[in-house]
Amino acid sequence: MIFSKSIPPNSGIMMPELGGMDLLKIIRDNYPRTRVIIITGFGTVNSAVESMKRGAADFIQKPFTPAEIRNVLNKYLPKKDTATSKTLQFNRDGQVATIIGVSPVMQDIYDLVLKVAPTDSTVLITGETGVGKELIARAIHFHSQRKEQAFLTVDCCSLVESLFESELFGHVKGSFTGAIATKHGSFELANGGTFFFDEIGNISLNIQAKILRAIQEREIKRVGDTATIKVDVRVIAATNRDLSQAVAEGGFREDLFYRLSVIPIHVPGLRQRREDIIPLAEHFLEKYNQKRKKSLSGFNRDVEQLFIEYYWPGNVRELENVVERAVVIEDKQTVTVPSLPSNIRNLKSKPMEKEDSVKSLEQLEREHILSTLEQTNWNRSKSARLLGIDRKTLYDKLKRYRIEK
Repeated sequence: MIFSKSIPPNSGIMMPELGGMDLLKIIRDNYPRTRVIIITGFGTVNSAVESMKRGAADFIQKPFTPAEIRNVLNKYLPKKDTATSKTLQFNRDGQVATIIGVSPVMQDIYDLVLKVAPTDSTVLITGETGVGKELIARAIHFHSQRKEQAFLTVDCCSLVESLFESELFGHVKGSFTGAIATKHGSFELANGGTFFFDEIGNISLNIQAKILRAIQEREIKRVGDTATIKVDVRVIAATNRDLSQAVAEGGFREDLFYRLSVIPIHVPGLRQRREDIIPLAEHFLEKYNQKRKKSLSGFNRDVEQLFIEYYWPGNVRELENVVERAVVIEDKQTVTVPSLPSNIRNLKSKPMEKEDSVKSLEQLEREHILSTLEQTNWNRSKSARLLGIDRKTLYDKLKRYRIEK
């Protein structure tokens, strides 16, 4: 690593022109992911403790032996025989990308994806909004024998009920007002490839029955037509709802639920896999550095700590939005606390709560949504973007938490 010319090499703790502690602060502020080992001939318990407080990884007192140095370095150098974290690739807009996730739960998901990808089994991906369910679906397609064929997505939140059947299965000319030409449906266009239902929990019982038939019989019928069309499509569905509860309440067909969930994959929220937060943040920093033509080198320690402590109701999507915002407004070499949104920034000034007064995730989420709405002057579209969720999900949460202006 190259430092400023104003920093003398081999700085020591007691050097008059620039102390080792000053150098430690410069390195930690500008290169927060770099581990620093302090070596000094003036070692005391106090100086060792102070070094650790300021972010040093380790402390060595002179004189030392080569073996002592080797032992300390071995703690921080990667082991040659250590298995590297597995990665999972997917294709989006013709570009191959990698899903970021080093936590054990994500590594298990990668293993499962690689096992089920070569099969044609239906897959149901569950998880909160913003955890990356579509990326998992794309990875399944990318690692399957269908990877050269189409991957088509239908957003079940965005289609009107009256047009849903036509969008999925197509229609013949004259089948309804406005049907001026025969149209191929998404199922037909995905023939040979993969069809992804995003937020399938939002579709009506009527459409559910027709999707069930398409999956079971591997055939569809265009609106207004009597002939059936054979299709070879793998179906993957995703939802942020508890479909088993929806089945119990009569809002989702039990037979379709079991047909979809042959292979269930649950993607946990970001707060349940905090080991992934900093690697994801660094990935987004690199992405938006390139996009915005910036060269931020990382996140300072306070920012990293806030990222770890924050509960991320919008999950990975919210984290990406936060990093993009920071890249746009940050004018220092690293991302600092003032470039974060107020709801995350304010965590730094809050005292630690006693165990008996810890709030539930629902309480925290309600407060966070309310804070974001107030921050945007109750602009719901803007609030949904900042939270990393779609408008329908925001309206559902407003209703659930009884939030009114």
